[in-house]
Amino acid sequence: MLQSRKYNRYILLNSLGFALLLSSICLSETGLPDPEKPGPYPVGVTTMLFEDYSRIDEKTGRPRPLLTEIWYPATEDAKNLPKNRLTDFYLKGTKPGIFTLIKQATEVDLIQVDQSFKNISVRDARIEDGRFPLILFSHGNGGFRMQSAFWCEHMASHGYVVMSPDHTRNCSLTVVDGKVILYDKEGRERSAIDRPKDLSFLIDAMERMHHGADSRFLGKIDLDHIGVAGHSFGGYTAAKMADEDHRIDAIAPMAAVGHERTNFHCPAMILIATEDSTIKTEGNHRLRQYYEESLGPCYLVEFLNAGHYSFTEMFQFNPHFGDGVGTGKRITNGEDIIYMPVEEAFRLTNGYTAAFFGKYLKGMNEYDRYLDVNHLPKELIVKFNEFDLSHEE
Repeated sequence: MLQSRKYNRYILLNSLGFALLLSSICLSETGLPDPEKPGPYPVGVTTMLFEDYSRIDEKTGRPRPLLTEIWYPATEDAKNLPKNRLTDFYLKGTKPGIFTLIKQATEVDLIQVDQSFKNISVRDARIEDGRFPLILFSHGNGGFRMQSAFWCEHMASHGYVVMSPDHTRNCSLTVVDGKVILYDKEGRERSAIDRPKDLSFLIDAMERMHHGADSRFLGKIDLDHIGVAGHSFGGYTAAKMADEDHRIDAIAPMAAVGHERTNFHCPAMILIATEDSTIKTEGNHRLRQYYEESLGPCYLVEFLNAGHYSFTEMFQFNPHFGDGVGTGKRITNGEDIIYMPVEEAFRLTNGYTAAFFGKYLKGMNEYDRYLDVNHLPKELIVKFNEFDLSHEE
């Protein structure tokens, strides 16, 4: 007979100092890396173009292209190598004309942003020895593959290989064979179907590389432990992957999930921005509902003074962008808001998700000691549903 017991823990601690002290003591006892801080590995990054021959792009008549960024644990010598630049994401900056086209299409001057763009990765560094779980990251509607580089780098530093594609025609733009492919305003419905297929295809591609198709990744991927994260439309994609691909072991949707659901048991961490003026109150209601209807381990971390883009690098492109970046209006009462500082949003997003994937992809159950604490009570609501499913003979 199958029995289930559901436990709701609402962690609303009144003392920030106590919460941080408790977390510090608990983590020091486990010997695990602090999930809020960069992990033990330097980070490498490389860009690869994959083509899915099972799907033909209706605009070009060619196999569907997926320009993909891969972050990974790098060897120790990467600590002393030059850091990746924003322009390196675009043909390693070898064709300046691309930046002119991008500026015309998006009104963003990448050359200018490049001067201040921060990241910690080293382009094409050597990958560290070992076997690492795979995580896929899916960008938002009109986003781009490195829109949350802070998060992808953080996970790589903790011992994961992270693949993040431009979802062709649903990203702001992508560059394939030297040509700029722009966002398709008419193709959102099509993208809802394509996005999960894109990620499943990339898992297949990484499996081939693990078995020798790319010597850099030969024997380096733990294909028995795969996670998916995503922001906005990418959060929807992460949830759909749990429904559609049996290889997925855990998901972390940020600022959106889908309405329909078939898999209620996949471990999930739901990240919500209370003042999200993109998906608004209705979207946040669906995120909370996803948490409540889960029948497997599910965490909810709600950022009370964050907005939709608090989980992205948008502040580096426009510090006055709004909806999580700089200042704006609250959706809850219409008052002015100074959004949560990006450093705090990133620290806590990284901390909770690194602990979550550490537990469910690496079996580091001691991370419960981090997950069970609200690490910034004045800014967060933290909830956890635990289901203990056992077979009674």
